[in-house]
Amino acid sequence: MLFTITGKHIEITDAIKAHSEEKTSKLPKYYNSINQVEVIIDGAQGGNVTVEIIARAEHSKVFVGTETDNDAYKCIDMAVHKLEGQLRRYKSKERDDKHTGTNVAGTEQI
Repeated sequence: MLFTITGKHIEITDAIKAHSEEKTSKLPKYYNSINQVEVIIDGAQGGNVTVEIIARAEHSKVFVGTETDNDAYKCIDMAVHKLEGQLRRYKSKERDDKHTGTNVAGTEQI
């Protein structure tokens, strides 16, 4: 899985990079087709930090989680939590669509 982290108006420390990489490394557990994760941290004036995590999967599927707060670590945790929910819902929807539970021919199975 390809991991990139970008900082806008903020310096990315090794601790922030390690924390975000550790948290996002668990995303394929929820949807195994993820092949790229991009973390964008934007430090705006006033002390607020905006974290946007973009998870790209096979077949051009894109999942985005965004969070704004004073603490960058808390933002990363909350954005990952939002992404986990999106991935869990998408995977269950995909799984349910594959198994409709009806017989194709319309006959009764014995």
